[in-house]
Amino acid sequence: MATVEIDLDVPEGVRIRGYERVGDGHAFEVEWDLPESTTCEKCRRRHKTCVKHGDKIQVIRDLDVWGQPAFFVYQPPLHRCPWCNHRQWLLPPFKRKHVTHTLRFEEHVLRMLIGSTEEEVARRLGISAEMVASIVTHRLQDAQCIAPDRVVTDVGFDEISLKKRHKLYVTILTDLSDPKSPRILAVAKGRDQAAAEECLTRLSIEQRSQVRTHRTDMSPAFAAAGKAQLPHSQQVIDRFHVAQKLGEAADRVRKKDAGLSQDVVDERAEGVSLRDVAVPPAVFEPDAGAAGPAGRVV
Repeated sequence: MATVEIDLDVPEGVRIRGYERVGDGHAFEVEWDLPESTTCEKCRRRHKTCVKHGDKIQVIRDLDVWGQPAFFVYQPPLHRCPWCNHRQWLLPPFKRKHVTHTLRFEEHVLRMLIGSTEEEVARRLGISAEMVASIVTHRLQDAQCIAPDRVVTDVGFDEISLKKRHKLYVTILTDLSDPKSPRILAVAKGRDQAAAEECLTRLSIEQRSQVRTHRTDMSPAFAAAGKAQLPHSQQVIDRFHVAQKLGEAADRVRKKDAGLSQDVVDERAEGVSLRDVAVPPAVFEPDAGAAGPAGRVV
């Protein structure tokens, strides 16, 4: 019997109880530690958590595994208030209310939206465009401040165009302090300086003073926001946009000089030996039927 081991990164406090292969996807049965006390949604009294697990099964979308969709499966705990007898489902620590996906799946969708659209991201993930739109809406509604003890040293600004040919833009502020694990800090409507500053105000004054670099495209709005809100930070232009501008400049020069667009053929390289560029002569053997010594472009 063959054994396959899956290295899965789960949210803090979450444990895997079981696994099942479902079609082209993966289902992970999960559990988590329940809080010691709970506030009743009806009478607003806080008391010791008293729960039981019924027959209800919840399935929500999580990050892909091996390029295939993965899901968390669990039995939501049902809490009963000893004062008013009101019953309520306890929310897991890895999702928000009334959604069928994890919080980290939301972040994944938002990162994919950079340079893409709702329809394209939906198609790539196999979800509906409505789900993508609802994820953006939920993040726009999250107005809470970032944890004040969070250390943020590097941030990045990106803009999202939600729909093609529509002026529906969103600005995203990302924590790039750990390049291997970027985390989205805030989302705001628009792509102007006001939107960027709205994202930055989610950070405390002390946190903003600790930021060393803010990475942006060549948008003057993002540059202005960084200058106004990040006193000790240096702007870093995204290398993708630098390369894009260099390519555009090279294309303009090439189009002006018709001679630059012609391919150079049948010319011997002069002044540089094959040894200097670490290329063995055998690589340059002429094609069948072509005349010329090794080292000649044919």
